[in-house]
Amino acid sequence: MLFVRPRQDDAPGLRIGLTVGKKVGNAVARNRVKRVLREYFRLRQEQFSCPADIVVVPKRTLDPKQLDLALAVGDLSPAMRRILRDAPRTQALAERS
Repeated sequence: MLFVRPRQDDAPGLRIGLTVGKKVGNAVARNRVKRVLREYFRLRQEQFSCPADIVVVPKRTLDPKQLDLALAVGDLSPAMRRILRDAPRTQALAERS
């Protein structure tokens, strides 16, 4: 699940927040999920030029043992493409508020 909010400042790029609850697993499993998600965003940071804050909340049904970068790419890439596509329209709405 992704929560996205456009930023008002001029700094380009995304700021990422990760919240992984205890229902995902023990500390080792939660840290693995966070490492994989951070790596996904680190490798694609040039693609994300819109100023926005994104909070990523993995589903409880996520199996940390099966999570790898390929699975993260498959799950997050369509959502991120939609966010980047809608970013100019969303930013215009935020500036009016």
